[in-house]
Amino acid sequence: MPAQGKHRRPKSVSLSRGIAAVTTGGAVLALPVLGATTASAAPGHSVAAEKAVAPVSVTAQANSVTKAAPAKHSVVSGETLSKIAREYSVSGGWKKLYEGNRKAVGENPNLIHPGITLTIGAKAAAPSDAKAGKAAKAAPAAERTATTERADRSERTTAAPAAAPAAAAPATYTNDLDGWIKESLAVMAQHGIPGSYEGIHRNIIRESSGNPNAINNWDSNAVKGTPSKGLLQVIDPTFQAYHVPGTSTDSYDPVANITAACNYAADRYGSIDNVFGAY
Repeated sequence: MPAQGKHRRPKSVSLSRGIAAVTTGGAVLALPVLGATTASAAPGHSVAAEKAVAPVSVTAQANSVTKAAPAKHSVVSGETLSKIAREYSVSGGWKKLYEGNRKAVGENPNLIHPGITLTIGAKAAAPSDAKAGKAAKAAPAAERTATTERADRSERTTAAPAAAPAAAAPATYTNDLDGWIKESLAVMAQHGIPGSYEGIHRNIIRESSGNPNAINNWDSNAVKGTPSKGLLQVIDPTFQAYHVPGTSTDSYDPVANITAACNYAADRYGSIDNVFGAY
């Protein structure tokens, strides 16, 4: 038995050396694998960098796009901002058109003079990317893609249609000459009828002295059976022909009388502001 044990130990030593040799060989063989792994990692880093940079270039190209130049319109006699806005399908109607041409039109949007030139539409301002550009340069390469994605989400959110604003409370007007004129001007603005407070007030004082129930029973119209009535002394046929929807059908009604008379004056004289005598 001792001899057999002595015989076995050299085999164990030999086996251990064999194992050590195999292990050493395995370590040598592992070196090329490790090198291959390192070599293949380099292209992956390059692709990631390219993906991080690419969206920035696309965004820059998209921001370089500009809209077409706005159109020009020369006003002719009888035109109103409302009519022109409808003709050009202006988003926001006559108010938007007036905002863009306030300098040319003046302080009264209801009175536009033939010959002035209106600009239809406006060139969109290019979005400012100065802050976004500085942040992108300062951020590490690994965070650039995330920054670009956040910017894209922000652009999509901005481009989404805005929620409709809450309905404004209806305006109230005093039951006197001042209130009647102001309410008539509001109705006229909705229908694109020109006229100013001063022009209306001036003609009312001349025609009826501010009495909504005034009637003329002595002139040629009265002889024909159609006396002039109300604040602006309108005969019934004229009132019916130029009555504005949404107002009373009673020709003595102050707001209805003013609005119909201004509608008639706009058709005949361009505006009630151009009337300085019998009309």
